[in-house]
Parts: sequence; structure tokens; C-alpha cells
Amino acid sequence: MVESVRPSAGCGRVPVKRVAGDRLEVTADVFADGHDRVAAALRVKHEGWGRWREVPMEPLGNDRWAARVELDALGRWRYVVRGWVDRFATWRDELERRVAGGQDVKVELLVGAQLVDEAAANAPQAVAQRLRVRAERLLSAGRSTDPADLGGALDEELASVMAIHGVRPHPCESPELELWVEPLLARFSAWYELFPRSLGAPDEHGTLRDVEAELPRIAEMGFDILYLPPVHPIGRTARKGRNNTEAAEPGDVGSPWAIGAAEGGHQAVLPELGTLDDVSCLASACREHGIELALDLAFQCSPDHPWVTEHPTWFRHRPDGSIRYAENPPKRYQDIYPLDFESEDWDELWNGLLGVVRFWIERGVTVFRVDNPHTKPFAFWEWMIGEIKRERPDVVFLSEAFTRPRVMERLAKIGFTQSYTYFAWRTAKWELIQYLTELTQTEVAEYMRPSFWPNTPDILTEQLQIGTRATFAARLVLAATMTASYGIYGPAFELMERRPLRAGSEEYLDSEKYQLRDWAAGPDGTLAPLITSVNRARRDHPALQRNDTLRFHSVDNDMLIAYSKSDPDAGDTVLVVVNLDPNYTQSGWIDLDVDALGIDPSSPIQLVDLLGGDTYIWSGARNYVELRPSDCPAHVFHLRRYLRTEHDFEYFA
Repeated sequence: MVESVRPSAGCGRVPVKRVAGDRLEVTADVFADGHDRVAAALRVKHEGWGRWREVPMEPLGNDRWAARVELDALGRWRYVVRGWVDRFATWRDELERRVAGGQDVKVELLVGAQLVDEAAANAPQAVAQRLRVRAERLLSAGRSTDPADLGGALDEELASVMAIHGVRPHPCESPELELWVEPLLARFSAWYELFPRSLGAPDEHGTLRDVEAELPRIAEMGFDILYLPPVHPIGRTARKGRNNTEAAEPGDVGSPWAIGAAEGGHQAVLPELGTLDDVSCLASACREHGIELALDLAFQCSPDHPWVTEHPTWFRHRPDGSIRYAENPPKRYQDIYPLDFESEDWDELWNGLLGVVRFWIERGVTVFRVDNPHTKPFAFWEWMIGEIKRERPDVVFLSEAFTRPRVMERLAKIGFTQSYTYFAWRTAKWELIQYLTELTQTEVAEYMRPSFWPNTPDILTEQLQIGTRATFAARLVLAATMTASYGIYGPAFELMERRPLRAGSEEYLDSEKYQLRDWAAGPDGTLAPLITSVNRARRDHPALQRNDTLRFHSVDNDMLIAYSKSDPDAGDTVLVVVNLDPNYTQSGWIDLDVDALGIDPSSPIQLVDLLGGDTYIWSGARNYVELRPSDCPAHVFHLRRYLRTEHDFEYFA
């Protein structure tokens, strides 16, 4: 029997996800009736291989087996656990006990010779020759009158060869499971979002060339991905004015998400921003700075989009013949026509949208932030992402779906690389612990990679509206250290913009979605130095580049939250403590989970604050901490353990 294979997601129907360089660690329960010895192997196959590869599994005890394999290629993998009764291991085990009991084993040696000879019949030529020699030795020992002659039956070398080449009668296999291996960027990335049109001189439209001028500063802050909202021509019909008013004034630039005009649609660039060549140049310039360029993928059209006249069946029509614009009552989006993914020409539409993605990939874009994917069919995304991943397994898709949990999870299951989350609205300590435990310690972690964003152009939470500089600083540290991927709507967060459109709204006043903005530092200055320190810590410490080792530590003050991450292979451990109160100093006693940290409570540990540079010495599991929001509301500690060498030299490492 082969049961309980892990990792597995969705009862084996959903691919689990890893990144290149990871080790896939597989466990399974493998057992049989009776007293026979069993063996097990992990079989793996990358989509580019011609045959399966096999890795022997090691027993963990109590019928549990484990194996690991290095994931050295991007793309789809399959894996399966095979188990069988190991006739030779069973025979060898019984032989040992017979010999220990002083029994005559001559007949048993003849049985062993037969087993070895059967293995030789199916082994490669070089191995077969060695096995035939061993079989002859066993036959000779079985016919010998010397009771001490076992013919090398219990040699470890013979056992090792037979474990690989022994006959496997009636093997049993688990169902095949699927694995997607993606680039490291899929798990670990820091996103910076900006609107190119706001980078020009005051009251002048910025360009993609202006974005290139910003790259050194963005790279210096330590971001991996630069994300731009749609760069396409913007419709003029029903164009929205400043602050989302329904009547645009002369000179209003409209919403970038109202895609399409006489200048073109999803495969064109707004002339005020530049040209297609400028996009390619920007993607190349980003890579020179160690950054990937991400574009917005918004599958919707303005009334002026060429598709409206070229493919009218791609849209839903009212009984009067007019096309239905987008609505989310009471909100109305008269400047946007949704596409009808179930139209009579759905296959032509789907292939057209696939062509859009391929078009931008050809111009150097391999990261896409997908707008509102939950309003399009699951089947479309599963097909489209699958087609792209077959061609380019390095492409990353971020799902912008602030919707119900099961819907968000389904999008991750069918192929989205990363997912926006509810982090923006999780503010209390208990909420954060509950939510992060779900994201990192349950089956969800096998297929859904969270990306924490404290703000977006659509989301200015009440916490930020009424907050202080310390509020923004704390949310930055939480987002960047709780998960391996995070992002900020850059200028607005960096400069701590917190003016809402109106009371009770999460929209920004003078939103950049509808107008040009001249960003300048206010009385609070800029968070750029803190952002730079946080991103440096993320890059320098492998512990912050993963989610699976996140553990929370008890603090006797609900305004303080403490958690750690570790990377056993790198010997790296980071402990984070954040003051959730932006107004007052908070202090408390932390009870460290010494097992999670891998520390000896009887020895001191050194903590180096990666944000401020201060160094502390803690002893034991219970320690005191105090954080003043006026200074910095967080500690990001690198833990260094106390060591004593063989020469009695004491140090921390």
C-alpha cells in the first residue's frame, strides 16, 4: 500500500509549487500485509525528459518513508511513489536471524542464489555479470559442508546492489502528482508600482524614458520588480475626470484601465508615453539594474477600442443593441466594456488574448500583474497560463483578486504565481497570526504564494488614513518580513500619502488613476531610507526569502507581535518584533520558542538589529523588549548563536 503522499494539494488534483534550486521533499506511508520487508522509491520526471528518474526512499519509522530531489529545471514535473515487497531484504533479514539462532541455513543460501540470479536477468550487462558471480558464491556456500560459509550473503555491497536491481513483484504506485517549478522571483520579490505619466515636469505628461531615469533610485532601494499600470492608449468616450467624476474636463488624462482608442488597443502604447520600442528599451534597462519590468494585464476595453468594431461579438449587448459597460453597483464604469468570455466566438477571443500576452513577452516583459482575474472564467486562465508556461516557464503572473477566499485560492490552483491578499485589512495581532498561520502552515502554502501590499492605487485603508509615520513604517516591516513577496504603490507609500477622497472611502483624494500627480515630500519626509534597509535585510538573509519556516513567539502585550524565520541550509535565523501601536511606546516579555529558533536556552544569543545596527545579548527563553514608535516601531534581528571552539575560544556566529 502507498498512502498519504506529501506534498499534495487538492487531493492530488492541484499542482504544488516550488522554485528552481529547491529540494522537493516527499514523504509517504508504504506498507504491506504480513511480515515481509518493503521498499519504496520516489520517481520523478520533468516535462523535457525522455524517461523517469528514481530516487530511493529512506524509512523514517512507523511505515513512513522519505526522499528528496533537487529541482534544477523550470517547468512542469511529475512525481509518484512506488512501493513493493522487497524479497531480497526479507530473505536477508530472516537469514540474519536464522544465523543468530544457530540454525542450518544451507537451503536458505540456495534461495538467496535464486533471487540474485533473477535480478541478474534484468540488470544492465556490467551489473548482471557481478550479480551472477555473487549467485555462484551463494550456490557454492549452500552446497558446502562448512556451516560458517555464507557466501557473502550478508555483505552490504550485495544488499545495496539488490536494493536497486532486485526483482520487484507486484509493485504499487500512488497516483501521479504534478509540480510546477518557477523562478526564484515567483517566491521572493519586492514590487514597486508607479505611474509613468506622473514623472514629467509639473503639469507635463511623463514618458517611459522618464521611467528609465528613475531606475537607479528604485534599484538602490532594493526592489526586484517595477510594475506599471496599463501603458496602452486610453479611450475618450465616457472618459473619467479627476477624482473619478463622470464628466471629464479638457486636458483630463483618463483612467489607464479604459484601454483602447484610435491609436490602438492592447498591443499599442499611449503616444504620450512613448513607443513599443520604448517598452523594450525599458525592459532591457530594468534588467541592467537587476529589476524585472511588470506590466498590467487588464482584459477589458474602452468604447473606443478597435475590437469594439472589429469583433462586436466579443462583448455583451443589451436588448436595444448597445454594449453593456462595467458595473459593480452602485459603482459604474461607463468608460469600460467587459469582454464576453462565453460569446459564440469565445475561442477566437481567447486566442486573441493569448496573443496579447505573447506580444509583450516578445518585447521583454515576463512579469504580469493581472487586473481582476476573478471576474473572468477560471477555465480561461487555466488554459491561457498553461499555454504560456509551456512556452516560457519563467513568466510570473500576480493575481489582483480581492474577493472570497475560495475564489482567490482557485486562481492560485489553476496557475497564478502570486496572489494579492487581505493583508491591508489585517491589523490586529490575533488577525495577523491567524491569517499568516493559514497562509504558511496549511495546504494553502503548497499552491498559493501570498504577496503583501499595504496599499495600492485602489486601497488606502482607514489605518493609513488616520496613521502616523510609524504606522507606515510598521506596515512596511510587517509586509516585507512576514512574507517573501511584497509590494508598495511606491510614491504614495514612500511619501506617506493618506488623504482619502471622502470619509469612509478607501480611494485617494486626487487619485493618480485619473490625473497627473507631482509627488513631493511633505512634513513627514520619505520612508526611502527605511525601505532600503528592509530590502537589504531581505536580500542578505535567506531566512526572509521563504514562508514555510514562519513561527510566532508569545508576547505578554497584544500591541507587540514577534515572529521568526529560518533557513536551515544557510544557518540563518531572523527574529522580528513590531510595535502595532503607532502612538505610544510598548514593552513586554517575549517567550521564545527555542525549538523553532534552534537555540540552546542555557547559552546567550547575540541579536543584531538589521534596521538600526544595535546589538543585544539575550539569555534564556524569556526576554524583555521595548519599542518607541518615534524611533523605529520594529526590530529585525539577525540571531547569532554562542559557540565555543575546541580551543575554548568563545564567539557568536
